[in-house]
Amino acid sequence: MYNLPYYKEKNPQRIEAFIEKHPFAFLSGCNSKNRPVATQVPVFIETIDGKQVLRGHIMKNTDHHKAFLENENVLVVFTGPHTYVSGTWYSDPYMASTWNYMSVHVKGNIRFLDEKGLEDILRKTTLHFEDNNPQSTTVFDNLPAAFIDRVMNAIVGFEIEILDMDNIFKLSQDRDLESYGNIIEELKQHGADARAIALEMEKRKDELFS
Repeated sequence: MYNLPYYKEKNPQRIEAFIEKHPFAFLSGCNSKNRPVATQVPVFIETIDGKQVLRGHIMKNTDHHKAFLENENVLVVFTGPHTYVSGTWYSDPYMASTWNYMSVHVKGNIRFLDEKGLEDILRKTTLHFEDNNPQSTTVFDNLPAAFIDRVMNAIVGFEIEILDMDNIFKLSQDRDLESYGNIIEELKQHGADARAIALEMEKRKDELFS
């Protein structure tokens, strides 16, 4: 994690909203022999018994499933839009270019859930991605029983207790007002990620330069 204080998002609501907006996370850890494993899965942040947790599901008997059974310590990385920022856009153009991006890192302990816990996760996952439409044919409760049995035998639900959460929202906070405005206008002329970063920068402009 790129630990510079001016790139840190201090608002916990913004951090949680970022996780909810970018649920397809990079889940990594090591087995008992310290060999790294990783996968990418959709996860959701929830508060259970006063503790923040991440919940999701993975395939059984994969290298990462076996590793997480051996070693409960995991890192979950959430990433969002990112973009190149040219040094030519600064008020002093004789400076290095850089990259703007947003990322949240969660460290925690993973534990695997019983069948009821898996059902709850699958129900929430399918409803969420079907825009909470209970009539959708792919919502968990509408799937054929035989299909559900076959799927549930192949996957396992998990819960990660959040022990530490860190972030970097690198959005040119260290630049002067002229450079900051130039970067926003330039990014608006580029692709979707660049425009998304420009929007995030605009949201913070008054906070930075009030």
